[in-house]
Amino acid sequence: MECFVEQGTSYRDCLSKIVAKYGTRVTIMRQRNIRLGGIFGGLFSREGVELEFYIPPVLNRNTVPYQAAHGGGAPGLSPQLSGPYGGAAPLDFEEEKRKLLAAAGKDSTQQVILNEVREIKEKLEAGSAAKNGEHPNLSRIREILKTNDFSGSYIDGIIDRARGELPLDTLENFDALEEKTLEWIGESVRIYGGRAPRSGRVLALVGPTGVGKTTTIAKLAAVFGYKRTPPLSVRMITIDAFRIGARAQIEAYGDIMGFPVSWVDSHRDLKKEIALYSEETDIILVDTIGKSPKDAKKLGEMKEILDACGPRAEVHLVLSAGTKTSDLGEILRQFEPFNYRSVVLTKLDETNHIGNVISILSEKGKALSYVTDGQKVPDDIKKASVIQFLVNLDDFKVNREKMEERFPLDEDDEFQWG
Repeated sequence: MECFVEQGTSYRDCLSKIVAKYGTRVTIMRQRNIRLGGIFGGLFSREGVELEFYIPPVLNRNTVPYQAAHGGGAPGLSPQLSGPYGGAAPLDFEEEKRKLLAAAGKDSTQQVILNEVREIKEKLEAGSAAKNGEHPNLSRIREILKTNDFSGSYIDGIIDRARGELPLDTLENFDALEEKTLEWIGESVRIYGGRAPRSGRVLALVGPTGVGKTTTIAKLAAVFGYKRTPPLSVRMITIDAFRIGARAQIEAYGDIMGFPVSWVDSHRDLKKEIALYSEETDIILVDTIGKSPKDAKKLGEMKEILDACGPRAEVHLVLSAGTKTSDLGEILRQFEPFNYRSVVLTKLDETNHIGNVISILSEKGKALSYVTDGQKVPDDIKKASVIQFLVNLDDFKVNREKMEERFPLDEDDEFQWG
């Protein structure tokens, strides 16, 4: 038996192509969702469907298989559907077509064939939904969440909540179900905020190598020293004094913006710098050496140095939005000894999907403080907001005005600017 595969933008599109190429005497074996087109590893791709099928052989009327498939012959044999859709018998396209044409007065136009394909599609979808016991609209939401790289446990939580809390009329209305799903996703995104100290605030960034800590420090210096109203007095301290590139980079930022920069390499030196400048400076930003989360010894040394910042210091963990799902949880766990207050998410512009970030942070109970989406200082940094994450989800229709009413910015949050 030779199997064939056809791809299209939808189930109906695939069936139309199959009918045009092979006629209607085919049997569908398997359906799966795929991504079509796109460049650079899937950018601008769109959702599609792939059908695997075969053309059954013509059965002689005297054979047992023919008799069994048509209600006669061998005892105990009856039409049964063997395929991924379960429940009903495998659809004999020719037999279904003969019935339909007879009912339509033997009108063999293309429209009749298209109507037949539509009816077959509905039978297959009904069989699939009956098999797994999930409402078709919930299955559709599940697939959209998968497309956005949400974790399996997060998706199951959304679906279970929908089953338990939503009435049938909401499940039947996909737009209402989609809106409720977006609300639940928004509720799971925690935003860090509050009231900052009037002066002597110390903010330190920690995180793995290559996530953009130094550039983020410069962006924060610019927004607090220029964009915020009123502007604050800013000082930058780096513990990365021995990495020539990092020192030159932050020194250049300091020269351009007119903010003082100092370098330390020990607990004693950092404590001295903070004691010396904290009273005359509104905010001191501390840049640290990038460390592998697997290097426990080096992380311990960094923790010892940062303890010099004192108990009032805010430590924030910097993560790249493009970090692999499997690595996110491990990084969060390894940096726990730093007692970081929130996560700064960088390089949002370098990833297609953020469901994995939302999932992991929600499961670990971590809040977001700032988000960066480019290299420009200070433009490409924003205070984290729920709406920022919702509008970055693929295949969801986001009513921005309604969601901004549901998740408004806190006007009294002193961690914002502008």
